[in-house]
Amino acid sequence: MTKYDLLVIGGGPGGYVAAIKAAQLGLNVALIEKDHLGGTCLNRGCIPTKSLLHAASLYNEVWSWPQLGLACERPSYDYAVMHQRKEQVINQLRDGVAALLKANKVEVITGEAKMTGLHTVTVGDIDYDADYIIIATGGRPYLPSLPGIDLPGVVTSDDVLGSAIFFQRLAIIGAGVVGLEFASLYRDLGCDVTVLASYDRILPKSDREISQNLSMLMKKRGINIYTSAQLSEIEQGADGLICHFDTKGKEEQVCVDGVLVSAGRRCYPEEFLNGVVSLETTERGQIVVDEHFCTSIPHLYAIGDIALGCERLAHAASAAGINAVCHIANHPPEMDMHVVPNCIYTKPEIATVGLSVDEAKSQGIAVKTGKYLMGGNGKSLIELADRGFIKLVCEQDSGRLLGAQLMCCRATDMINELSLAISKGLTAQDIASVIHPHPTFGEGIMEAAEDVAGASIHTMPRRR
Repeated sequence: MTKYDLLVIGGGPGGYVAAIKAAQLGLNVALIEKDHLGGTCLNRGCIPTKSLLHAASLYNEVWSWPQLGLACERPSYDYAVMHQRKEQVINQLRDGVAALLKANKVEVITGEAKMTGLHTVTVGDIDYDADYIIIATGGRPYLPSLPGIDLPGVVTSDDVLGSAIFFQRLAIIGAGVVGLEFASLYRDLGCDVTVLASYDRILPKSDREISQNLSMLMKKRGINIYTSAQLSEIEQGADGLICHFDTKGKEEQVCVDGVLVSAGRRCYPEEFLNGVVSLETTERGQIVVDEHFCTSIPHLYAIGDIALGCERLAHAASAAGINAVCHIANHPPEMDMHVVPNCIYTKPEIATVGLSVDEAKSQGIAVKTGKYLMGGNGKSLIELADRGFIKLVCEQDSGRLLGAQLMCCRATDMINELSLAISKGLTAQDIASVIHPHPTFGEGIMEAAEDVAGASIHTMPRRR
C-alpha cells in the first residue's frame, strides 16, 4: 500500500490548488481524478461558457459597427468552429494544470476513488493510505422530477458545453447565473430565448437594482422573461418541445427546439464515502464543515461545491483548498473567506462583493451609499457600452467599505480593487484619494467613492 501525507479527491479548481499548496508546504501529496483535470470549471463550466460568450459577443457587436464608421457585409458565425475553439482553450489550460502538478511533484492518479478504510482510498484494485484526505468532488446539474424531463432536447449545461449542441429556439429553466449567461449567449447569436424564473425576479440572490436593470435590458434585447413561473410539464409537440407553466395564476406555454435546465447543482458524497464513514449532509448533498473545512472526522476535509458554507464558485473552492491545507500543515489561514467576489458574465457584466444595502440593514448596520452612473463615463461612451452603474455600501459613521455592486463593462475585472478594499478595512475616502487613470472604466469606482460624501466631480449635485 502506498502512503501519503495527503490525498486529494477531485482535480477541479479546489482540488488541484489544494494539492499544489500542500506540496509547496512540504507534504507528500497525491491527487485522484476520475475524469479530466480542471473539474467542472475548466471542462464544463466557467472556461467553456466564457469562451463561447466572448465569440457570441463579438458577433453581436458587428451590428453596431455602422455607429463607429465600420462595415461588414453578411456577418455570420459557425457554431461548430466556436465549439472547436472552446475545446482548444480547455485543452491548453488542462495541459497547464497537468504541468503544474508534475512540476510540484504531485502524483496524479486516474480513476474513481472510494473510501475503503478510515485512512484508505481505493482506485481500481490499488489501495492508497493517507494521514489526511480532502474531498473536492464537486457536483452535477440537478434535474427536478417533472413529466418530460427526460425527453430528447432537454439538456443541462454539461450537455450544451460538452458538444456543439445548438438550438434556434431555447427555453431556459432557471434565472440564476448559469441560466442568464446562456440566455445572453444564445440571444447574441440571434436565437429566440425564453427564461422561466421561479422567483419574482431574475437573480433573486443579487442586489435588487441589478436584477431590475438586467431584466429590463434583456427584455429590450428580445429575451422573453417570465417571473414567478412554475414549470409543470415538458411535452413533445409536432413543432418542438412544449413547456407548460403557471405564472402568477395564469397557464402559459412556449414551444421551443430545446430546454436548458438550470436549476442548480447536487453533490453525491456517498459515491466516495462508500459507507465507510457517515457525515452530516444537506438535502442536496453538501457536507457540513467547520471554519477550517474540516468535517466531523478530524482527518477528513471537504472543499468547494460539496462543502456547506463554501460559495459555489471556482475561486472560492481554490481559496478553501489553500486554507484547508494550511490547517492540516499547522499554518495560519492565508485566504480571507469573508470576502468572496461574485461575477456574472452577462451584458453588461455584473460583479458584487460584500454586503448589499438590504443585507446590511437586515444585520442592523447603518449605512451610506455612493453611486456613479456609467453613462457619463468616457470609456463607456467610446465602447458603446450599455447603461450601468457602480454602487458602494459603506458603514455610516466610519465610511468603511462593506460592499460593492457593479453592473457595467469590465465589472468582473474591477471588482478586485473593491474586494481588496473590503478585506483591508479601507474607507470610501481611501479609495477616492487614489488617482485612477483616464479614460478607464475604473474611474467610475473613484466617482462612486467620492459620491459617498456627496463630492463626486462628474455627477450632478444632489438636490438639497
